Amino acid sequence: KVKTTCNYCGCGCNFDFNVKDGKVIKVTSNPDSVVNGINLCVKGRFGYDYIHRDDRLTTPLIKRNGKFEKASWEEAYQLISDKFTQIREESGSDSLAVLSSAKCTNEENYLLMKFSRAVLGTNNVDHCARLCHSATVAGLAQAFGSGAMTNSIKEIANASAIYLTGSNTTENHPIIALEIKKAVTKNGAKLIVADPREIELVKYATLWLRQRPGTDVALFNGLMNVIINEGLEDKEFIAQRTEGYEELKKTVLKYTPEIVEKITGVPAEDIKKAARIYATAPTTSLIYSMGITQHTTGTDNVLSTANLAMLTGNVGKESAGVNPLRGQSNVQGACDLGALPNVYSGYQKVTEPQVKEKFSKAWGVDLSDKIGLTVVEILNAAYEGKIRGIFVMAENPAMSDPDLNHAREALKRVEFLVVSDVFMTETAELADVILPGVTIAEKDGTITNTERRVQRIRKAIEPIGYSKPEWKIICELSQKMGYNMSYNDPSEIMEEIASLTPIYGGMYYHRLDNGGLQWPCLDANHPGTKYLHKDKFTRGKGKFFAVEFKEAAELPDEEYPFIFTTGRVLYHFHTGTITRRSKGLNEVYPEALVEINPQDAEELGIKEGEFVEVASRRGKIRAKVQVTEKSGKGVVFMSFHFHEAAANLLTNAALDPVSKIPEYKVCAVKVQKIS
Repeated sequence: KVKTTCNYCGCGCNFDFNVKDGKVIKVTSNPDSVVNGINLCVKGRFGYDYIHRDDRLTTPLIKRNGKFEKASWEEAYQLISDKFTQIREESGSDSLAVLSSAKCTNEENYLLMKFSRAVLGTNNVDHCARLCHSATVAGLAQAFGSGAMTNSIKEIANASAIYLTGSNTTENHPIIALEIKKAVTKNGAKLIVADPREIELVKYATLWLRQRPGTDVALFNGLMNVIINEGLEDKEFIAQRTEGYEELKKTVLKYTPEIVEKITGVPAEDIKKAARIYATAPTTSLIYSMGITQHTTGTDNVLSTANLAMLTGNVGKESAGVNPLRGQSNVQGACDLGALPNVYSGYQKVTEPQVKEKFSKAWGVDLSDKIGLTVVEILNAAYEGKIRGIFVMAENPAMSDPDLNHAREALKRVEFLVVSDVFMTETAELADVILPGVTIAEKDGTITNTERRVQRIRKAIEPIGYSKPEWKIICELSQKMGYNMSYNDPSEIMEEIASLTPIYGGMYYHRLDNGGLQWPCLDANHPGTKYLHKDKFTRGKGKFFAVEFKEAAELPDEEYPFIFTTGRVLYHFHTGTITRRSKGLNEVYPEALVEINPQDAEELGIKEGEFVEVASRRGKIRAKVQVTEKSGKGVVFMSFHFHEAAANLLTNAALDPVSKIPEYKVCAVKVQKIS
């Protein structure tokens, strides 16, 4: 048995891989697991059979005359080195870009951003956190000074009240949902759910606020309006620990519950009740996920969560705080380790001279201080021919990016595309060179979960075929391109990370064996940090931001009368690369479904199980209908796991101006029955 950390969502559950004759034969619970104890969700327990599938990539492939042919590692590295060097010499370093991965380890994300910056010479490095929680990093960093979950998972069960918004927790973070249920059923917490969909946790809620998608800022302002008007704000906390309150007050006083009801559809009386519960409970934990961030107003939404928490003094204490649930197993770590265009590891800015000097000295090269492009900008630049070469590590932008027709066309136009992955994904099919990576069962490393906990991944079996762990691939490719990058194992990479990254300063492998450590962990004796901002905020004082409500970029009209919104389901993960190859999971949930409200279905003459065409201004798909009260009238929901009905063909690539996150959660569609 080999204890390791799950590689699906951001919960960071531990379990044991059971190995026999060099194969993973099952997954069993490990009662010593800090996050989950013996609990595991269906993906964690049964979603491992992809490891030994026959269609694994096991050898490098080079595309010749439109067909992939097997190649040696030496051939592949030589070709990549030659092409990237040629492009850099002809068009400069910034005509190259790198997409890192929330599915890879901390060490691999660190090395890939080092490869981008020290070897290729560009800050054009990003990953899919841009598409899920970049608004969190941008918003909470402005308000608090650091963009991460303020409290720990285990604290949720002891909160007196919980405000849950934009998170279908039972399906997306099942183990965290158990803590929410425990808070309500065992400890008498009051749960407020603010969500356009009737998610499972509504059954446990004292109040359900069903807002129109895209109206979150108005709803938050309405809650704060009631709190201030009824004198329920934490005056002492505001006076001692915050700034910018008067501006905020001036703005939210315009948002009376009656006005907010007109914008959001939430009854004024419910807004008042929710505000009173939030403000009067001894500790209120605000929990959110991508229903808050994936909007053109994503950063404003996140700033609003911070405003509400500070207004009521619910930051810097146990079982309170602002708690964004990160989507993928290592999306927190990939951000922490600098797989972003504007920061090195530990959120140290590429534009700050002393930071640039520190990393230039450590890596032995003169680094660029120009902020790079984000993932959507990289693909736009590729579409225009400005980005000529891209290295993609274990990501699938040909399924995950918004407005997919445009994204796929951009990837086709890239002169030289390199992809490392474990399967032939939709993105890998477009590549010029494919490098076979490994699964979490075949490598060592660390990943950081949603509560900032750095935990070990341990190698259980040898790499399959000629595949290699990504950290080795990056080192060998760097050597081939003339830059000395070599480590005996990932623990040496973590030592380098600790030496350059203050928040990871005490992260050493021997300290991570018993349940890991939560950053900030400043040195070898530091115990890690259970919750943030205890006596002062990372930025000193917490800052209120007065935020006005703005509508989504694209709203329903006569031609496209429905709001379209997307998300995940329990049995699948992201673009389905892994879960769609897991026999049991795929049998339980084999196809894409379009959720439609019964009233809408009746008006359209559509019955359960019939096929419909869903079309937006950007594309169209066909899928089977599920008639359900879960979706409100006028709202259509789909998951984005299924390539045969790829929801992101429809979504809008309009960006939040601050964090550059796309608006996955609101666009306009029409629905037609297929006769």
